[in-house]
Amino acid sequence: MNYSSPAVDVFVPDGRSVAEALARTTHLCLAAHQDDIEIMAYHGIGECHGRKDRWFTGVVLTDGSGSPRSGKFANHTDEQMKAVRRAEQRKAAKLGQYAAVIQLAHPSTVVKSSKSAAVLADLAAILSSCPAKIVYLHNPADKHDTHVAVFLRCLEALRALPKGKRPQQILGCEVWRNLDWLVDTDKVLLDDSANPALAAKLIGAFQSQIAGGKRYDRASAGRRLANATFHTSHATDAAKAITWAMDLTPLVLDEKLSVEQFTLAHLDRLRADVAGRIRKFA
Repeated sequence: MNYSSPAVDVFVPDGRSVAEALARTTHLCLAAHQDDIEIMAYHGIGECHGRKDRWFTGVVLTDGSGSPRSGKFANHTDEQMKAVRRAEQRKAAKLGQYAAVIQLAHPSTVVKSSKSAAVLADLAAILSSCPAKIVYLHNPADKHDTHVAVFLRCLEALRALPKGKRPQQILGCEVWRNLDWLVDTDKVLLDDSANPALAAKLIGAFQSQIAGGKRYDRASAGRRLANATFHTSHATDAAKAITWAMDLTPLVLDEKLSVEQFTLAHLDRLRADVAGRIRKFA
């Protein structure tokens, strides 16, 4: 399989061919940066880990050159950071027993362009070879520009698939904006309780970020715990760790549905919920 960037990195931990790895994929994550997969889609990794009937594949669209750095990574050039992050993502894939991890190595500026045919061609090649039933994406309310751009490129690629080939469930997950603000009926609960030691090892693989000044290891575990505890006020915790997701399946099934209107409707429902609760007791 050919990809647009000469710097693309494809890794299949168990040595199978890329075609075999994609063909067995049941859970797929399309993410912006190295470590986004492990933060937003641990649910899929945990569902597949140690199984032979379920397989997780991760795809990273950007090259990771723009990450903040300090400590022992403070003087790393962009090229050095790209190499470090590429190796870290491979390590996570091995720890998580992924079917494959594909790092497309596009600059963020390319991904942000709605006219980038190269990004769409790469995504089309992957999706056409991958029968995943569940796809994890960034959500359209994320506050990171690159995440929103990646979501839009992925949505375009998914909508281009024949209707009979589109995944059954598309989930927009939290990274740079929590989704605990969604009203409960809009929340998709991803139970991340399984194998917390594995979850810690996966995010711990990204030392260029953790030692470089971003404690994603603590933050991701803390958010999952907080989501579980603050999920409901009148019942004990049913899960020990939760990631919230937004159901994006309607956007893929109906290519005429406006992303902006779809997303803002979630805010309208939150507004109505807040107003109704205040009025109830005023």
